[in-house]
Amino acid sequence: MVLEDCSHRPPCPGCPRFGETGPAPAAMASLRALAERTGLVPPQFHSAPAEGHRHRARLAVRGRSNSPKIGLFQLGTHEVVDIPRCQMHHPAINEVVAALKDSIRATRSAPYVEQSHRGLLRYVQVVVARADARTQVVLVVNSNELEPALPLARDLEHRLGQKLQGLFVNGNAQSTNVILGPHWWRIAGADALTESIGGVRVAFPPAAFGQSHQALAERIASRVADFVSSGDAVAELHAGVGAIGLGLLSKAGSLHFNERSEAGILGLERGLAERPEEERARASLFPGAAELRSDAFGARDVVIVDPPRGGLGDALVEALLLAAPKRLVYVACGLAAFLSESERLLAGGYRLTTLEAYDLFPFTEHVETFAVFDRAEI
Repeated sequence: MVLEDCSHRPPCPGCPRFGETGPAPAAMASLRALAERTGLVPPQFHSAPAEGHRHRARLAVRGRSNSPKIGLFQLGTHEVVDIPRCQMHHPAINEVVAALKDSIRATRSAPYVEQSHRGLLRYVQVVVARADARTQVVLVVNSNELEPALPLARDLEHRLGQKLQGLFVNGNAQSTNVILGPHWWRIAGADALTESIGGVRVAFPPAAFGQSHQALAERIASRVADFVSSGDAVAELHAGVGAIGLGLLSKAGSLHFNERSEAGILGLERGLAERPEEERARASLFPGAAELRSDAFGARDVVIVDPPRGGLGDALVEALLLAAPKRLVYVACGLAAFLSESERLLAGGYRLTTLEAYDLFPFTEHVETFAVFDRAEI
């Protein structure tokens, strides 16, 4: 689909390759070079229509109460570009943004001002459920108390009505670039957004990580399942809420989940609670930093890793090489880290057997990488 010219560009930095077809050339060139060196065919590229692609967005709120701006920071600044008609956003995100602007004006709620650390509303996070397009909304406010945010939250609740899946206020009164703060209040709706991924219900609390395009993320989860055999002893590191691993419980002999974030663990526990008793009996939770939980991935047939953009890190790569699982399935959002760590895995006795790319970040320089490494003797 050819998108209309974007009225937000410039200066919006969200889509530096807006309108270009195909994957990011530099990223794919790096993956093709890796495939050629390891004797694989060029990696397949999986994409989805760009229009309405993003089902999850975190947007900054600035401006004035009578003329709020909600959008992204310009590159190298903290000046917000207002993006009310973003074509990449699911339409429900744009609807929430429009309603929130009306609520800001109606309640005279002041957007945040960084220079003086004053104002109420700092950010808004919106997640859209695939099944019904209802939205989980988080208002991030410059307060450690709920009371200053209640008029705004109640007005927004009224405006969105049945379109809300859940409404939360998050308190972050620190002068920091970290978006979410430590204080949480649920105003309305469910305490987690639930998605069906591979036929399994997965719960996403508002502070938990989730992919911006669940359909492509579900395709990745399905590909992971292709490389797990019935009865395998499996470990999933950086498991999050279990979007990949929960669907494997029906075939794995045992599955060790590792996650360090409280929100991820909460969602994972919710997902596990809904699985049949025989599946729950095969699951074990290993909280904490992955590199410190070798007890989670030692003596495993398959280890699945889905780390943040910085990659696995030196300590975890060394621990995995020492544990030497038969198969390592790597889902990577950080290409540079993946390429570097791939060289170490290849030098450490693994061979790359599968390499694919997924367009979770359309019109950017990024790709999501799916790779399978097998021990050389397999």
